[in-house]
Amino acid sequence: QVQLVESGGGLVQAGDSLRLSCAASGRTISSAAMGWFRQAPGKEREFVAAIEVNGGSTYYADSVKGRFAISRDNAKNTVYLQMNSLKPDDTAVYYCAAKHYGLHVTYAPSYGSWGQGTQVTVSS
Repeated sequence: QVQLVESGGGLVQAGDSLRLSCAASGRTISSAAMGWFRQAPGKEREFVAAIEVNGGSTYYADSVKGRFAISRDNAKNTVYLQMNSLKPDDTAVYYCAAKHYGLHVTYAPSYGSWGQGTQVTVSS
């Protein structure tokens, strides 16, 4: 089982940028698609972004398309989420996950390993 640890969250103002990192240990993530999800208070966890094994294909929620970018460095066993032009609606706990099952990358049950999350708060 791979362990995932997110970092890089914080309190920023609308329009600012943040870069989240997800460091994996215990197992290489080079053979797994990776995703970012988020959960705001009182809301269900929602898909944010995902990246295929070789980084060739990426997927984004409509709400973040054009503002967020997911990337991976398999040599460092790390996945990143660059978040630009942040909005107050982006406020949430952001989770990194490793895909284990053969469902679509945007579907949370596809993922078998999850990090503990990192808080992102965007003030207006």
